[in-house]
Amino acid sequence: MAKKTINNDILLANIIKGIEEVKGNDIDILDLREIDTAVCDYFIICSGNSNTQVNAIVNSIQKTVSKELKDKPWHVEGTDNAEWVLMDYVHIVVHVFQKHIREYYNIESLWGDAKITKIENKY
Repeated sequence: MAKKTINNDILLANIIKGIEEVKGNDIDILDLREIDTAVCDYFIICSGNSNTQVNAIVNSIQKTVSKELKDKPWHVEGTDNAEWVLMDYVHIVVHVFQKHIREYYNIESLWGDAKITKIENKY
């Protein structure tokens, strides 16, 4: 059975909603569509303050996307230690970091050619 195609804008909005519901912060959307070597269209990067909050963000994203779009990630990894969890929705890859791990890896600088949109915290 073929995986149904979901509009990237709708998926992006629901992922952001899932992050915000549990107060994930420092949300960046990296638009990778103009980069030839990119593995997907978008990265969404956000931070949590602890492994408990990182897992809560991941669970909230999965719940929101599943409820609204009847979709689930193709792959999720990193939930065991919850310092950096990667969620692969094929065209959109979500990175949920603890703050110090995010600073260490600094993914945004690796994709310097990407257009970055910062989402202001709502709380």
